[in-house]
Amino acid sequence: MNTSSTQQWYALLQKPFFAPPAAVFGPVWAVLYGVIALSFGYVLVQCLRRRLPWATFLPFALNLLFNAAYTPIQFGLRNNLLASIDIVLVLATLVWTMAAIWRRVRWVALVNVPYLLWVSFATVLQLSITWLNW
Repeated sequence: MNTSSTQQWYALLQKPFFAPPAAVFGPVWAVLYGVIALSFGYVLVQCLRRRLPWATFLPFALNLLFNAAYTPIQFGLRNNLLASIDIVLVLATLVWTMAAIWRRVRWVALVNVPYLLWVSFATVLQLSITWLNW
């Protein structure tokens, strides 16, 4: 994926008035990936130690898969529609993740609230971009 042509492509997309500058995304995701690594990693270790059932990790794994797929879909394929479907799946699996862990390890759900807020915003943003560029 050519970075300059990708940046140019994204810059030319119509965006809603509430779209932040592209430079905001990197720092926000850097912080969120730290939270994700800490909390999702904790759940994985607890599953490996058999302190949590493996079914608890399923939504975490799916969330990581959909999250990892977003950038190649949006910026590699440059496919707004598939990126919209993917970000909705990121949001849905994150809600499922938080609900699945709430009773067992509440701090994991709570520490992911900023991730939930950002993905909710990103979902609205992506759906808006898809609509505006249809």
